Amino acid sequence: MTQRLQRGTDTPVCASENASAKATMGGLPFASFAKRGPLLKLFSFAVFAFLYLPIAVLILYSFHRDGVAGFPPKHFTLNWYRQLFNDSALWDSVLNSLLVAAGAVVLSLILGLLAALALDRATFPGKNLFRRLVLLPLILPGIITGLSLLMLANFAQLNLSLLTVFLGHATALISVATTELFAGLQKLDRSQEEASLDLGATPWQTFWRITLPNLRLSLIAAALLIFTLSMDEIAVSFFLIGRDNTLPLEIWARLRRGITPEINAISTLIFAASVILIIIWYRLRVRTTGHEAAELLERP
Repeated sequence: MTQRLQRGTDTPVCASENASAKATMGGLPFASFAKRGPLLKLFSFAVFAFLYLPIAVLILYSFHRDGVAGFPPKHFTLNWYRQLFNDSALWDSVLNSLLVAAGAVVLSLILGLLAALALDRATFPGKNLFRRLVLLPLILPGIITGLSLLMLANFAQLNLSLLTVFLGHATALISVATTELFAGLQKLDRSQEEASLDLGATPWQTFWRITLPNLRLSLIAAALLIFTLSMDEIAVSFFLIGRDNTLPLEIWARLRRGITPEINAISTLIFAASVILIIIWYRLRVRTTGHEAAELLERP
């Protein structure tokens, strides 16, 4: 049996003891972790089933001829999708949601970028307080945000419409843009901006040609997140909506009369659009990361 001396002592230590010590993790042998492998797999499967099985059932019943009654579904049809595409009221609400979400993305990104630049580059009194207040809309319940924005709209004598919904969504989601873009600014290599300024570029030119292109991943991530949250927002929209419904409010109003296969069909299309957006974002991220890795390898 191989032995060696402990450092600083004359006590011999067996190699077998070292091997047994390495075969443990946190005081538990690796064998116990191996035995827990099937249990962990079962737990993971249960979690994924809990998350995605309702979505699978929703998609399945969007093709069911007999609506939402009966299990398992036996007869399948596309009639519910044909009725959906002929439902003008529902598509009007989809268009309203898209307009509000697109406007909220633009305004939130502009104001969020300015706030992120102030937090990252500027020094001013109350900066720590401002940093915490930026996160406040993320913490507040949606009903509080919606009610406070409704009181502000009444004080400003604004008629409730899609305009107030757009302003409410943009206001509530500025914090999302600020936190995402601030994180992106923290990761930037400032040496590129310094080199641009040393070569004679103005701060405005440096911002447009160096800072903003390097923030494209953070901008895309923030835009996708804001767009998704705006399309899904119901609490703020409920308080600020006028005569024109957004998609979540239209679905909610119809669900009060019962679940219909049309709701399953539009929900399936929304899910498909979300998956497409995730794939686009993933491909853009992989492509950008690959280019950055190639540039690092090419550097002397």
